[in-house]
Amino acid sequence: MEILLWLVPPAVVTVVAMVWVSWLGRERTAPDRLEQVRRIGSALEQPPRAGYAVPPSRRDRSTGVAVRRPGAD
Repeated sequence: MEILLWLVPPAVVTVVAMVWVSWLGRERTAPDRLEQVRRIGSALEQPPRAGYAVPPSRRDRSTGVAVRRPGAD
């Protein structure tokens, strides 16, 4: 019985590998290039969203460590 317990982990690894290989080899639909170009073009036409720009921080000249701005709490 103990030898059978030793065979369980390799069997599990084998089954997982077989499932992964079958998923990897599945048929995929070809991407629609015109749709991708249209989506990228429409994203580039939109104005940039506010709030993503990070203001530059001041650094102490002697140490190079960022200095907290007053009122930034």
